[in-house]
Amino acid sequence: MKGMIFTEFLDLVEEQFGLGVVQTMINTSDCTDGGAYTAVGTYDHKELVRMVSNLSTTVDVPVSTLLQTFGKRTFKHLADGHPALMPTSGDLFSFLESIDAVIHEEVRKLYPDAALPSLVPTRTGEELTLEYKSPRCLADVAEGLLYGSFEYFDEQVALKKEDLSSGKNSHVRFTIYPRKHV
Repeated sequence: MKGMIFTEFLDLVEEQFGLGVVQTMINTSDCTDGGAYTAVGTYDHKELVRMVSNLSTTVDVPVSTLLQTFGKRTFKHLADGHPALMPTSGDLFSFLESIDAVIHEEVRKLYPDAALPSLVPTRTGEELTLEYKSPRCLADVAEGLLYGSFEYFDEQVALKKEDLSSGKNSHVRFTIYPRKHV
């Protein structure tokens, strides 16, 4: 997993809970090089999972909530930091449909060794289904990224999440509906 994910996560934890909690989380998580990550480095995603789990215990917030919050915040930072990847016109659904084919392709150009999740879109009438697959089992981060995109596009939509991997979060179907259909 790219170090940018780790540095973003550490920034979020410091911002939300303070530097002392960051240090406690790192100390209890057996982090590579004492938790000193670089944005361009590559690290084992299991370190992030350990940190989130230990943070959850420390601050008494569910892991899923922490991961969703992280995803939502990360979307905003990615959109602000990489405006060329964000559409200057268009709608939410068109953007979401382009993630695998356009945005992930651009990420692969920058980071050829990046192991990105699969996100396959299917539009049916007014709903959009995104089929998420990743052996890293971080669908809660993807859900947070989706919520971040809803805010970015100022869309009033509802999201339904179905775990198709028996609670592992490695294969999840997200269905996005216009709010009027909920």
